[in-house]
Order: sequence, then structure tokens, then C-alpha cells
Amino acid sequence: MYPRDIVMPMAKDLTDHGFESLTSPKEVSSVIDSKEGTVLLVVNSVCGCAAANARPAAKMSLQNGKTPDNLYTVFAGVDKEATAKAREYLLPYPPSSPSMALFKDCELVHFIERLQIEGRSAQVIAANLKMAYDKYC
Repeated sequence: MYPRDIVMPMAKDLTDHGFESLTSPKEVSSVIDSKEGTVLLVVNSVCGCAAANARPAAKMSLQNGKTPDNLYTVFAGVDKEATAKAREYLLPYPPSSPSMALFKDCELVHFIERLQIEGRSAQVIAANLKMAYDKYC
């Protein structure tokens, strides 16, 4: 587990742009099980690909005609129980951080795993998300 003080700037990178942090399993379940419309959930991480690719892509993707109704994030390595609960909703995909999931009416409809983030630019990842928004939002 990483100390909150160290990861705070990494978390704020998303929360300062409209993402709400989920820090407990109950919060995760409440959001995923009860939100009609669309939810983007970003599993944040301290790794370099989160800083260089995932977080910038999540923010860039919101510059689109269609965007998710709700924006949330859990932080792997910090909010252990919340992240574990979020990953239950991401099955059959294996645990992956960073990662991004789009839900529509409580159903997982689009998922970007770490292996699709590493080595790709934030622009390419954002374009992937925008295509999903155009289809589902």
C-alpha cells in the first residue's frame, strides 16, 4: 500500500477534472449497481504508464461530443478494498492497473487493459475511449 500523501497528486490529476474517488467497496457497488446511463471507471495507479498515458487519455477523452454521464476512479495500491470490489465488476478481465472501464446501465461495455495502455500514446487511448463514448453514450 502506498501512503496517501505520496499518491495525492496522482489522484488529484483525475479528481481535479471531474472524477470522483471511490474509496470503499460500498461506494463502488453503489455506483456500479445503481447508475443508469454511462459510467467511466478509471483504475488509477502510481506506474509510469498511468502518469504518461492513462490519466492524460482519460482527461483528453472528455473533449468529445458524447461523454459518460458519471466519472469515477479507484486507486490501486491505495484503496485496496475498493479496487478489489471494482475488479469484480471487470471480470472476466484479469486485474489490471491502470485500466479504464465504461459501463452502460450497470453493464460493462468497453474495457481498456494495461496491456492496451503500455506503449500507446495518450492520444491513441483517448481516441479509443471516444469511439466507445460515441457508441454507448
